[in-house]
Amino acid sequence: MEKRSEAFLRLLNIMDDLRDKCPWDKKQTMDTLSYLTIEETYELVDAISDKNLNEIKGELGDLLLHIVFYSKIASETNDFDITDVIHTVCDKLVERHPHIYGDVVAQTEDEVKANWEKIKLKKGKKSVLEGVPRSLPAMVKATRIQEKARGVGFDWEKREQVFEKVLEEFNELEKEIEKTNDKSNIEKEFGDVLFSMINYARFIDIDPELALERTNKKFIGRFNYLEDEVKRLKKNLSEMSLEEMDKIWDESKQQFP
Repeated sequence: MEKRSEAFLRLLNIMDDLRDKCPWDKKQTMDTLSYLTIEETYELVDAISDKNLNEIKGELGDLLLHIVFYSKIASETNDFDITDVIHTVCDKLVERHPHIYGDVVAQTEDEVKANWEKIKLKKGKKSVLEGVPRSLPAMVKATRIQEKARGVGFDWEKREQVFEKVLEEFNELEKEIEKTNDKSNIEKEFGDVLFSMINYARFIDIDPELALERTNKKFIGRFNYLEDEVKRLKKNLSEMSLEEMDKIWDESKQQFP
């Protein structure tokens, strides 16, 4: 416990020094830091995706620095400080875990989530979806919307029902493409397909964002292999036939399954 306190105090003292003496740190505001915080968050996600524990440790440190930085800026205008931030999250955790700190019974993950949503509504939220940030990437936002709806019981009962919905949405998309050139309608149907696929991913316990990123990395690996092989053969990729490229692409699957 003492070592943790010493480490945190060291960070706070360094932040004080930087804010007082560093020209760059002195100029920063919450607005100028915000886009950097987003970047740091994505770097953490990359490190987690790569299962690089050393990188995860570093990226967590960067995010912690941002939290301390925002708190330092707010303390200069007497709005709040890092102590207030910590107590606020502690109070929230205690409030949202009445099955630990109260007399509420919750045996499963779903019961815990349902209790969270009930507590949030009691705090004045008009909708269970209010807690979903508007600026979230669309795929992550869809996942969170579905999870929150599930928290109040609005969800499919069986995985098979969700898969039927996926097929239904695919059929509707195909029909819309065949009967019209209205890009807006096709876009709506395509969005419905993606939303239903994300829903199905939830039912088979797959994170769609991580699944797609894994496929992205696989494609990049295979395509880089293709480029390297074309260079080794002293050919030009843009001048090769699709059949020639496919042959090398099939080879790349052995390296990047």
